[in-house]
Amino acid sequence: MSRRLNRTQSVLLVLFWAVLCYMVLVSAQRIDGPLILSLVISGALVFIPIYKSMRK
Repeated sequence: MSRRLNRTQSVLLVLFWAVLCYMVLVSAQRIDGPLILSLVISGALVFIPIYKSMRK
């Protein structure tokens, strides 16, 4: 069983994810479907555990 994320950990995780997405979007030569899909999936992998942690 995992520990709950506190608010600071959640905010830092979201900020790091946003910076990573920004770096990927800026360095991409073109923004196409697979890139957008991978960003959406990575967002789900970040935000679902945060949502579950905050819901408890």
